[in-house]
Amino acid sequence: MPKLQTYISILRGINVSGQKLIKMDALREMYEDLGFQSVQSYIQSGNVIFQTKETPNSELEKTITSKISDVFGFDVPVLVLSLEEMKTVSGNNPFVNDRHEDINFLYVTFLADVPEQALIDKIRNEVKTDDEFEVIEKAIYLFCPKNYGNSKLNNNFFESKLNTPATTRNWKTVLELVRMGSIG
Repeated sequence: MPKLQTYISILRGINVSGQKLIKMDALREMYEDLGFQSVQSYIQSGNVIFQTKETPNSELEKTITSKISDVFGFDVPVLVLSLEEMKTVSGNNPFVNDRHEDINFLYVTFLADVPEQALIDKIRNEVKTDDEFEVIEKAIYLFCPKNYGNSKLNNNFFESKLNTPATTRNWKTVLELVRMGSIG
């Protein structure tokens, strides 16, 4: 039997303001119906840790997105990272490693694709805000000292400026997903 790999899927826009409601037990059951093993969810925003044979992230994303549409009747963007990729994201935060900022003001926006440097530079030149960001591969590390809820640097902003799907998690969630995936 092939060795199972641990993956973390993060869904965008479920259970927000009464929209696209999915109960976590129903979501876990759906993942199990796909043949995934050791399925765990974390909080209500659509974070699912699971194991399956080694599969390209893009294939898992398509499979999960299609099944959510079939089971729940709406489309939800899904990003999948291997546990190793999530560990890399958690280990690369410049606001933790270099500046030791308060983790209550730190977030990661996960991108479906690596953005073009020209688009990142354009944002840096155009956007005037107290919030700061650093892009490393497919992760945007955010420092929002006045709270993410008030930030211009949200999912819709990055999706429109970088032309790729995005979803954001607070730093504590990122760390917890790594922890949960590591003990599975």
